[in-house]
Amino acid sequence: MIATVYPGKLTGAQVAPASKSSMQRACAAALLHVGQTTILNPGHSNDDLAALDVIQKLGAEVEINNALNERGSIIVESIKVNSKGVHPIGPEMNCGESGLGIRMFTPIAALSSQPITINGKGSLLKRPMHFFDEIFPALGVKIQSQNGFLPIQIQGPLQAPNSITVDGSLSSQFLTGLLMAYAASDAKEAVINVMNLKSKPYIDLTLSVLNSFGWKVTHTNYEQFSFLPHEPLNEIIEYTVEGDWSGAAFLLVAGAIAGPIKVKGLQMNSTQADKAIMHALQSANVSIALEADGIEIGSNDGTVLRAFEFDATDCPDLFPPLVAFASVCVGVSELKGVTRLAHKESDRGLTLQTEFAKLGIQIDLEGDIMKVHGGGAIQSAEVFSQHDHRIAMACGVAALKANGPVVITEAEAIHKSYTDFFEHLRQLGVKVDIV
Repeated sequence: MIATVYPGKLTGAQVAPASKSSMQRACAAALLHVGQTTILNPGHSNDDLAALDVIQKLGAEVEINNALNERGSIIVESIKVNSKGVHPIGPEMNCGESGLGIRMFTPIAALSSQPITINGKGSLLKRPMHFFDEIFPALGVKIQSQNGFLPIQIQGPLQAPNSITVDGSLSSQFLTGLLMAYAASDAKEAVINVMNLKSKPYIDLTLSVLNSFGWKVTHTNYEQFSFLPHEPLNEIIEYTVEGDWSGAAFLLVAGAIAGPIKVKGLQMNSTQADKAIMHALQSANVSIALEADGIEIGSNDGTVLRAFEFDATDCPDLFPPLVAFASVCVGVSELKGVTRLAHKESDRGLTLQTEFAKLGIQIDLEGDIMKVHGGGAIQSAEVFSQHDHRIAMACGVAALKANGPVVITEAEAIHKSYTDFFEHLRQLGVKVDIV
C-alpha cells in the first residue's frame, strides 16, 4: 500500500483507537481467568487479532459480537484443564509481529505440560528472545531456541512458586508474561526480583489489568514483585479496553502542529507510559485544554512551537511522533533513550534518521541522545516505512506541514497497531490518497 498525505489544516474531533497494550493484556487475563470474560471496546489491529488467535490456540473460546455498540465486544470462555485455562489445542502458536504477544504469551503457554512451538513473522523473527533461554530452565521449563531467536519449542509446566531474579533492562514485556503466569499459578510464596527495570509504566498497566480481574500482585520499588492471597475470581468478568495513548500520540502531535482538534476517548489517569506525550507537548508551548469530552489541542493564533527536551527511556514508542513534532519546533530538540530503539520493528533510531533526512530534517544520534533540528522547511518526498507502523504514521504527521505531498511506501504497516490512522486523518480534513 502507498499512502500520499498532503499538507493541510486539521479540524474537528477524533476518537483515539483502542489500546493494543490494554487489549492484549486483557486477552491474556481472559485466557487465565476460568470463566467468562467480556471485553468491551476491543481493538482490531493486527497485534490485537494475533492475541485473539493465540488465546484460542491455547484453549479459549472466543465470540466476537459486533452488535453491542459501534466497537462491539468480545466474549472469552476459558475452562480449567490442568493449568488455569491453558490447554493448547495444537502443536504451535503464532504471535504475528507482536513483540508484547511473544514475550507475554510464552510464559503463559509454559503453564501447560504440552509441548508447543512458538513462532512469529516479519520483524519478530529478528528480535532476540535469549531471556527465555536463561530463565525457563530455572522454572522447570524445557526450551530449545534458534540461538535465542524464533521459532522456539517449550514444554512446561512452569514450576511456580520458584522465586527468581530477572534482568528488566531489555524489555518489560518479558516481566509482564511472568507476572501473569505466576499470578495464575497462585504463586503465594514466590517473589520475582527484577534488576534495572525499564518502561515501568507498562508494568503498572500489567498490574492494573491483573488487579482488575481479581489477582493481587504488588511490588516494592519495582524491584520485588509479590503475589498475595485473593478471593476466588468472579465467574463472569467485564473489562473495558482503554483508549490508546500510543496511537493517540500521533493525533495529538497532528493537532499540535496543524490543529486545533479534539481527541476523545483517553483516560487522564491511565497508567499507559505514552501518556507522557502530554509533558513534551506542554514543554514546547502547545495550547492544550482538558475538557469533559476530550483534549482540545492546537490553536489558530500562530503560536511558535519551541524546541524541547524529553526523556523517553520509559516510553520509547513516543520517539516517532516526537520526531515528527520536533521537526516543526524551532531549534534543536533532545530526546533521551535511543538505546531502547534497536530491537523494535526496525532499528528506529537509524530509521527515523534515514527517513526524516528525505524530508529535509537533520537528526543526530549521539549515544543515548537524539537531536532533531526543527523549524525549517519539511520537504515533499517519498519515504519508506521500513515495515514499521510508527515510522509510517510519523511521516504521515510530518507531511501535514510539508511544502508538498509526502508519499509513504509500505504504508500498510499501520495495520499492526492503528488500522484507521489514514482514514482518521481524512475525517479531520486532510487529503490522503491510498493505492
